Amino acid sequence: MNLYTALRNAFPADLDAAAVETDDGLHYRWRDLERGSAMIANLLESLELPEGARIAVQVEKSVEALMLYLAVLRAGHVYLPLNTAYRQSELEYFLCDAEPSVVVCTGRNFSWVSKLAFTVGTRSVFTLNDDRSGTLLERASHFADVQAPVDRHDDELACILYTSGTTGRSKGAMLTHGNMLSNARTLKDYWDWRPGDVLIHALPIFHVHGLFVAIHGALLNGSRMIWLAKFEPKRVVQQLPRATVFMGVPTLYVRLLAEPGLTREACAHMRLFVSGSAPLLLDTFREFRERTGHPLLERYGMSETVMLTSNPCRPEDGERVGGTVGKPLPGVGVRVFDDAGQPCAAGEIGHVQVRGPNVFKGYWRMPEKTAEAFTADGWFKTGDVGRFDERGYLSIVGRSKDLIISGGYNVYPAEIESYLHEMDGVAESAVVGVPHPDFGEAVIAVVVPRPGVQLDPEALIASMKQRIAHFKVPKRVFIAGELPRNTMGKTQKNLLRQAHEKLFAAA
Repeated sequence: MNLYTALRNAFPADLDAAAVETDDGLHYRWRDLERGSAMIANLLESLELPEGARIAVQVEKSVEALMLYLAVLRAGHVYLPLNTAYRQSELEYFLCDAEPSVVVCTGRNFSWVSKLAFTVGTRSVFTLNDDRSGTLLERASHFADVQAPVDRHDDELACILYTSGTTGRSKGAMLTHGNMLSNARTLKDYWDWRPGDVLIHALPIFHVHGLFVAIHGALLNGSRMIWLAKFEPKRVVQQLPRATVFMGVPTLYVRLLAEPGLTREACAHMRLFVSGSAPLLLDTFREFRERTGHPLLERYGMSETVMLTSNPCRPEDGERVGGTVGKPLPGVGVRVFDDAGQPCAAGEIGHVQVRGPNVFKGYWRMPEKTAEAFTADGWFKTGDVGRFDERGYLSIVGRSKDLIISGGYNVYPAEIESYLHEMDGVAESAVVGVPHPDFGEAVIAVVVPRPGVQLDPEALIASMKQRIAHFKVPKRVFIAGELPRNTMGKTQKNLLRQAHEKLFAAA
């Protein structure tokens, strides 16, 4: 069925109950979500768009932006969320590639976005601001607040989600109504969503984590959301006694740990903290558990697959193991194969491949890339490198494209990073390979010290030589104040490689 229909069927019987509470004091009822999305859907239908039209959206976070997403689903079109950090050249690529029929942007960007949009053949451009203003809402206010959702099958497109693009050009992952509904239903059960659960929503809504995992979970459970326009540690801590579920990327948990108000008492009413979208340091896992009494639930997913694995939620399903992303979700297949296409034994590192009803339909207008992304027997090649332990818990070691081959030996950056993170004074690190005339690639590390600590690069290298094979030891260590990250907290290793690519040019 249409994903919206499934979400709507889960609304509580009392549509006048609170659905969303914003940080500026606004309260939205379930009836408001129903009526607002119906009016916007009717506006879209009035435009007489082609079937499966793409609706590109680059706006700030707001409840009205959530209504727009629901409206696109119920009108039977394809939602295309775009990161608010994208600039003109980036947006031009997405609009040329997706050829959306409608573009919705913030009012302050209308002049240049509309020029780009009309150049690629977009029929309509609307504005939507985070203060409930803009031409989209003005136009929608003239339409009826009742609308029958368009019938859609499981295999029909609901969204195109462009990969985060930490390297190279982004590809548009085509997600269907069935992909997202199957995953939302699985997570509802596996994460033990309960009556009375309240979600603190502090993530952006242009990405899998904030838009699909968090929002679908709350809507499918009929749960109220405490809606924060942006993440502010103090404000989150203030809201913890009123909530039960929080989802964040590792960076958010590091910032929460720096907040004195984060205590066991503040978290006494909380049931679940979920971490994802980037690797979670074991130190962060341990410190958060010690401070709050809650072991973070780390999970693993991708733009192309929504969620794939998860640490257990219920105690009877097992313990949460720091440094792992848990076990495959029910109905999802995950395997680790070596370079020769053979299964890896427990503890062996290999390529992570997956299949299941949550796996995407392919890359938008890229049949060759789509074919390359799947094995002959139909498993999606994630591009991640990982290993299972004896208990069936998966650990992600890194991206296959981040593999460093130095002097003919394979070096996995995450392994080196794990040793660096165990050293006194190291807050975080990133290991990359750069060109080297003798070794092909040389291992280097960029290390961020803990506050108030001065690190000696040569001492770090000397310590590493005592612990790991010499071919794995970074030839150079650089100290930095921070690592470059994209908006979802993922380290942009391509920028580090570019910055140091000529390091050994004269060696």
